[in-house]
Amino acid sequence: MFKVERGVTEQIDWDYMQKFSAYQIVEENAKSAGRFVELSLDDLDVGEVVIRTHFSGVNYKDALAATGTGKVIRRFPCVGGVDAAGVVESSQDARFKVGDQVLVTGYDMGVAHDGGFSEYVRVPADWVVALPQGLTLFDAMILGTAGFTAALAIHRLEQNELTPAKGKVVVTGATGGVGSLAVRMLSQIGYHVVAMTGKATEQEYLHSLGAEEVLLRSEIDFASKRPLESVQWAGALDAVGGDTLPWLLRTMQQNGAIACFGNAGGVELHTTVFPFILRGVKLLGVDSSATQTPLRQQLWQRLAGDLRIEHLDMIGHRIALADLPQVCANLIRGEAHGRSVVEFLPE
Repeated sequence: MFKVERGVTEQIDWDYMQKFSAYQIVEENAKSAGRFVELSLDDLDVGEVVIRTHFSGVNYKDALAATGTGKVIRRFPCVGGVDAAGVVESSQDARFKVGDQVLVTGYDMGVAHDGGFSEYVRVPADWVVALPQGLTLFDAMILGTAGFTAALAIHRLEQNELTPAKGKVVVTGATGGVGSLAVRMLSQIGYHVVAMTGKATEQEYLHSLGAEEVLLRSEIDFASKRPLESVQWAGALDAVGGDTLPWLLRTMQQNGAIACFGNAGGVELHTTVFPFILRGVKLLGVDSSATQTPLRQQLWQRLAGDLRIEHLDMIGHRIALADLPQVCANLIRGEAHGRSVVEFLPE
């Protein structure tokens, strides 16, 4: 038994040899792969705050790591999961005390620091955000990195003068985690949202989220060689990349803006300078992992405020830790619907 500080005034006993379940990413045949393991706290990376995980959201980045499809892991082995929400078990930082409900998203979680697919998480205190009033731990992980990314993309577009009065906003990859949440948030704050998808069977779902129009990828000529096309969009949130982003650039309104945060359709960008120099189009990179604490806290307050989504259970569903391999495979195949959340402890 060891003594661990409890807030700044109390101490509790902690058994550092206590075993718990986790999903660890390892390297096999020069690729990453997931495996179920039993760990103790001593096996986890260092940090000032230990969290008893209640929920962890599953993201496309997690699926890339777990399936070996993408090279996102910077250190092996590493517990997967870029998100976690739970209750503080011990803290060496005065900002957090035992029993606090908290969340962690981004930074090096699940990439170079043991992440959220574990019954316990230990992280630097600067990564921890107090759960905003109005959200449950489950809500926070339905949102997770996906919801935070959607909120950050909307924030960046608003910084670049996007308003509902400017015109239509298109969301690509609209049935995915970020896309579903972005459609809902934008519709709630008054935007005319056009949801783009390759899944004709999901139109009813997208309308239920608030999309006023659904645009099927099969209806678009992505192979066009024209440097500019008829203007359509005041703003865009792009989770796809590939041939979708150049098409968005060609079809933006004057001074329109695109928030780019995904590469599900490819990583290369083939375009011309004409959208930028003739229409003043702005291409905004969105990196949610590196967002610093003040803006991170501000956006989580918005996620509990004006961007708060009612009936989040329309988008999120609970899974067991044992379901992770199948869920990650579905994400890679483009067969995901909404947000999967690993449940470690029910609320």
